[in-house]
Amino acid sequence: MLKMKDYEFWFITGSQHLYGPETLAQVEKDSTAIVDGLNKSGNLPCRLVFKPVVKTPSEITKIFKEAQFDDKCAGVITWMHTFSPSKMWINGLKDFTKPYLHFHTQFNRTIPWNEIDMDFMNLNQSAHGDREHGFIVSRLRKNRKVVVGYWEDEEPQKKIAGWMRSAVGYMVSQNFKMLRLGDNMRQVAVTEGDKVEAEIKLGWDIEYRGIGDLVAVMNKVTDAEVDKKMDEYRSKYDMDTDNIDAVRYQAKTEVALEKIFEENGYSAFTTNFEDLHGMEQLPGLAAQNLMANGYGFGGEGDWKVAAMTAVMKAMSEGLEGGTAFMEDYTYHLEKGNEHILGAHMLEVCPSISSTKPKIQVHELGIGGKSAPARLVFDSAKGDAIVASLIDMGGRLRLIVNDVKACPPLQKMPRLPVAGVMWIPLPNLAVSAEAWILSGGAHHSVLSYSLTAENMRDWAAMMDIEFIHIGSDTKIEELEKELLWNDLAYKLK
Repeated sequence: MLKMKDYEFWFITGSQHLYGPETLAQVEKDSTAIVDGLNKSGNLPCRLVFKPVVKTPSEITKIFKEAQFDDKCAGVITWMHTFSPSKMWINGLKDFTKPYLHFHTQFNRTIPWNEIDMDFMNLNQSAHGDREHGFIVSRLRKNRKVVVGYWEDEEPQKKIAGWMRSAVGYMVSQNFKMLRLGDNMRQVAVTEGDKVEAEIKLGWDIEYRGIGDLVAVMNKVTDAEVDKKMDEYRSKYDMDTDNIDAVRYQAKTEVALEKIFEENGYSAFTTNFEDLHGMEQLPGLAAQNLMANGYGFGGEGDWKVAAMTAVMKAMSEGLEGGTAFMEDYTYHLEKGNEHILGAHMLEVCPSISSTKPKIQVHELGIGGKSAPARLVFDSAKGDAIVASLIDMGGRLRLIVNDVKACPPLQKMPRLPVAGVMWIPLPNLAVSAEAWILSGGAHHSVLSYSLTAENMRDWAAMMDIEFIHIGSDTKIEELEKELLWNDLAYKLK
């Protein structure tokens, strides 16, 4: 899987031959300056690549075909410096499926009142060139992001940067493989879903292997390999247990999982405490450290949340905060101070920890296996989102809730798990009602790094439904949106 820095985006400027060679030379010079300026701003996570100004249908079709089949090109940004008749763009755009952004800007910030003449007007026509271009994209019913603003300003630069991250999430999805170790937890509904539809719609290859396949690899792991993994644990975490054998078992499990991942190209995985035949412990510390290293994970066989964790980690690469598999555990319903306590039996990613995590060993109380080693920590304070992807039967729906996250309000000495609390916006009562009406799962992905806009852009690129629960959410309006979406998707 390519990293964020490995991807690039192509900047394509539209014009036409009507203006003559002198004007077209200036268009190319101005476009080059914009690309250089955006790259030097420090706000973009990926490199923007200038492409020659396109002036004919054949040039446009050729550049979009090249972009479509270039593995490093994660998307295209277009801008109409002058007037580019939109019929020229039809063949280029209609078969283009990668992320697409229309940047509505202009080279000059202000009107040169004393010097403006018809030469200036012929050159600087973005105000109506981009409108012409916008029409044909709408006419073709293509998903795209529109960013409006002056190219040297930080606000549009950051909007482009956020869209780039979503586009990387799209690209990661197209080449994504994950491993299901065992099946879903028996009788649970929301962790199920149509894996064939997920591969058609999202590009996810979701493969199954029995837990015995993992055990067979674990049996071949050497003491030297375990020792190396233990050194990694000691360098990253505080060893807060005398039960070193339990920790070494997690190290052995992780080494085996890494071998399976590397051999088969997996970027995420699931486990299930009901399916541990031949294992001594449920993977806890092993799953947590793998997530810290960028892999996705889902408990109880929840492949959708495992994949979303990996995709969102890829989207947030290089950002502060952290992204983790999460579960709504229980509520704190003190009037005026309502919070959700999020945790899981074991597997919460340490990227969201506010302090150096501790390795501890405690009984699990479920699954019938020996006490597993796990990381225990409290989370950081900050703005975050929780995201849940669900299968509605015939379509996928992504639900995102804005939250205010914080460490647990008090110590919980008898609950040795990684914990985080949050106030869901607009408040717990409205948020929970909206989440339940929308069909949101009890598993989610918590991210301090990404925003609802990042996830909205990703959902648009994947052509799936998006529901946002935030400070302005009203149940009556949400119910209408859900109804309208049901009707709209029946017509698709």
